[in-house]
Amino acid sequence: MRVKLHGTRGAYPTSSVENQKFGGNTPCIEIIAGNDRMILDAGTGILGVDFEDGYTGERIDIFLTHLHMDHVQGLAFCKPLFNPNKEVHIWGPGGSCEPLQTRLNRFLSPPLFPIPLRDIPSKLIIHELSETSFTFGKFQISTEFISHPGPTLGFRVQYGSKILAYLPDHEPVIGKDHLYPEDEWVSGFGLALNADLLIHDSQYSIKEYGSKVGWGHSSLEMAAEFCSRVNAKHLVMFHHDPAHSDTERTRMFQEFNRSSEYTFPIELAIQGQEIEVGG
Repeated sequence: MRVKLHGTRGAYPTSSVENQKFGGNTPCIEIIAGNDRMILDAGTGILGVDFEDGYTGERIDIFLTHLHMDHVQGLAFCKPLFNPNKEVHIWGPGGSCEPLQTRLNRFLSPPLFPIPLRDIPSKLIIHELSETSFTFGKFQISTEFISHPGPTLGFRVQYGSKILAYLPDHEPVIGKDHLYPEDEWVSGFGLALNADLLIHDSQYSIKEYGSKVGWGHSSLEMAAEFCSRVNAKHLVMFHHDPAHSDTERTRMFQEFNRSSEYTFPIELAIQGQEIEVGG
């Protein structure tokens, strides 16, 4: 199972020369295993997905963790949506008083976008997800609602014996220096348990987090503690703050490393990076 990171930035895209190393596109990852492919989130990173390479069938599947702008702002410019020969499945969170299609239509309609959802020429099929497990191709997928403002899903994707956990916007405990001692009180615990690869929110420094409690994001320290707690084997720190230059982000990571004693691999997500899960 191979993972491509097409967008690693949080909040809003940036094209500054100071943000080129880790990338300026907002969240989107692609998972590839044999002929099976799936896309997680539709930030501006989705514009980097090569839908001509490997997508030999007529069907495209896009799984959304939530509907905050940075996770859907590439959707309106996703080429398969405008191809009448394509069948596009959008999977996203339920848990609202309004259907997922109604909420998506607010974004994909005037005045925010010139073409209403109903006029998009592809065959569009929308699926609402809650806390569930299901088979998709040869992937086994589990979803749970996690701690982030608005209905937000975390994903656990298993292919054979390899497990990826994707929690790009996540605050596993709110306003505490450390996680609760009881596993059942830690948001996302079951999704990430024993994962081979954990892609996790790490937007803030520990100092920044103190003034942003409840915003639904983690510090680098919180992400690493969560990874250790769930016994994940490899942590990729994701959802970089666009206000942080590459130099600043690198400095934050170096400071974190000097004070941490974790033995599992930890790295900052880089746009364009490909990771072999368990490799």
